[in-house]
Amino acid sequence: MSKNQIESADMNDGENVRVDAPMEIPKISKLDRRIADPRMMKKRRMKPESLTSLNNLDDGCLMHILSFLSPIPDRYNTALVCHRWRYLACHPRLWLRVDRFLKDLSQPGVFHDIESAVSAARPGDTILIGAGGNHLVSNIQIKKPLCLIGGGETPDETTLVCSRGSDSALELLSTCKLANLTVKAELGCCLLHRSGRVTIDGCVLQCETNPLDHLSCPIVSTAGEEEEEDMLSHVEVKETLVEKIKGNSVSVFQTRIEGGAKAVSTSGDLVLQRVRVMYSKAYLYFWFDVDHK
Repeated sequence: MSKNQIESADMNDGENVRVDAPMEIPKISKLDRRIADPRMMKKRRMKPESLTSLNNLDDGCLMHILSFLSPIPDRYNTALVCHRWRYLACHPRLWLRVDRFLKDLSQPGVFHDIESAVSAARPGDTILIGAGGNHLVSNIQIKKPLCLIGGGETPDETTLVCSRGSDSALELLSTCKLANLTVKAELGCCLLHRSGRVTIDGCVLQCETNPLDHLSCPIVSTAGEEEEEDMLSHVEVKETLVEKIKGNSVSVFQTRIEGGAKAVSTSGDLVLQRVRVMYSKAYLYFWFDVDHK
């Protein structure tokens, strides 16, 4: 008992004594326990300087991180974050640009036509082709891994036109990706696949309609084992490189194919496989592979 309670008992000489109720212990909430936790106290004492942010990285490191993003739409959207991210996301090291309307070509990584951009590109580069108007192409050979992407919202806004006297618009001899593009060919073919793994995603391939449709074909593949064996017989390479050379295929995703005798013509070792077609109100969209049997 407290001192006051003892004095009250002496004054009453053994009579009934009032005893105070025991003191209530306040409940400790989960939040209070977390605050009192030494580990949480340590985290609270951490200085903001010790927390690493993406903006604290230098330009080279941040640009390397952005290079892992898909060009459209992820890397394109990072340019909206701030001025610095816009500069890095549009840097020539990440992709080259083709702008036929641009008069000042002194900017690095900007070209007036696709052939110049392909010639200057390094293996693994992405070429962003500006929307609007027609880009004239004729038998452009792509011998290194590249990615060609249309800069418009739809593939119809970025059109590659092949002249009548050409065999093809693009001749593909390496692993490449085409996305968001429209390729038109009056005669011949839109894409001539010689070797490598080619991906066509969200494109439009248009060939001459009647009465000359029997002279044109959207995709022609001549990749085969005979050419690969001839090439390997003269060059000694490792097994891993042999597998890469033999990896010839064409993969088509959500692509409109219009005109021509048939969608794909193969004269090598590859055959058409896994065909899927989706009907819309105005167009047909195709998914298929051209691969080994």
